[in-house]
Amino acid sequence: MDNLRIQGGARLEGTVRISGAKNAALPILCAALLADGDHRFRNVPQLRDVRTMAKLLRHLGLDASQDGNVVDVVSRRIPEPVAPYELVKQMRASVLVLGPLVARYGRASVSLPGGCAIGARPIDQHLKGLEAMGAEVELKHGYVHVEVPAGRLKGAEIVLDMPTVTGTENLLSAAVLAQGRTTLVNAAREPEIEELARVLNKMGADVEGAGTDVITVQGVESLQPVDHAIIPDRIEAGTYMAAAAATRGNVLLEGVTFEHLEAVAAKMRHAGVAVEREGDGIRVAAEGELRATDITTAPHPGFPTDMQAQFMVLMCTATGQSRITETIFENRFMHVPELNRMGAEIDVDGRTATVKGVESMEGAQVMATDLRASASLVIAGLVAHGTTDVLRVYHIDRGYERIEEKFAALGATIERVPGHA
Repeated sequence: MDNLRIQGGARLEGTVRISGAKNAALPILCAALLADGDHRFRNVPQLRDVRTMAKLLRHLGLDASQDGNVVDVVSRRIPEPVAPYELVKQMRASVLVLGPLVARYGRASVSLPGGCAIGARPIDQHLKGLEAMGAEVELKHGYVHVEVPAGRLKGAEIVLDMPTVTGTENLLSAAVLAQGRTTLVNAAREPEIEELARVLNKMGADVEGAGTDVITVQGVESLQPVDHAIIPDRIEAGTYMAAAAATRGNVLLEGVTFEHLEAVAAKMRHAGVAVEREGDGIRVAAEGELRATDITTAPHPGFPTDMQAQFMVLMCTATGQSRITETIFENRFMHVPELNRMGAEIDVDGRTATVKGVESMEGAQVMATDLRASASLVIAGLVAHGTTDVLRVYHIDRGYERIEEKFAALGATIERVPGHA
């Protein structure tokens, strides 16, 4: 199992191109289940999660292969719509096959999902929505079994208890082939949902309102295969923004949609970081002292929970005391003990972390616990004096394409080394 070894202290400078969005690519790959034929998806990041999804699609009976940043999927009718535990346990997003399978085949059996250990992420809203559309749901032996007695889902008004991203994506994918009109109320508004709707519409669906909290879908009889380029990854971009600022660097991020990062940019500007549009990208520059800045995570368009850990490291380098409140997941401060081992001063009380800026941090051997925590530890290693070894790099490989190569190109001293932890 590989580790990342970082020699800290370098100021990041230069240009980095942002990869395609993992969290957009995964539901879009699942959408290939909705239409037979040859699908091509471009600007897909080369990541462990993408490989896992392609493996799941192949298990279901599709052809799915990746060449560079292009994924080709040959979709056909499948004999048995079953997603097994041994694949689904590797990645929570595997549950995104549920909506397309039920829409297309009127039934599906999907193992309850796994993924990062950052708290309970139940799929009750997914199942509630499918039941409203005429499905019968049974949880048995670790699987969710869904069957539509009528053979085809029917449109319904579905009011979600919370704006769940994967729930919205699953129900959106299910509704496009349902009979009649479906309305999703209190839908999640993330850019990745807008992107999924964009792809579904290119396939012949009739979706309106994606990106707002009310999405309407008029079901159609069938869909066609699609050729589509995935949007940039806003969380990868935010991570490089935080790293540039924390090292007091000057970095141009190319291929970024600024509108997807407005909440992050606003907080960084409040902290004293210069964040400006430049061409098709964003330039981030920081010098000297930064101001402590409070954040509270919230569903889009609020400050993203997936940027909380990275922003916390930035606040470790700021002057003063900041408060970081996590409202989305109840167990998302697992990076705090590792940062404190590196010299940070962070106290956690429930869902709020109080961060006192420190003059310096020291390199250490640290353990990654989830994807975004891993990214925060890499940023801390870039800031710290001495050597930092980030163990369990497989977490990073789930969501960051060639992270050590990209940081090295910006002037960091970072390498992948064999490890055992």
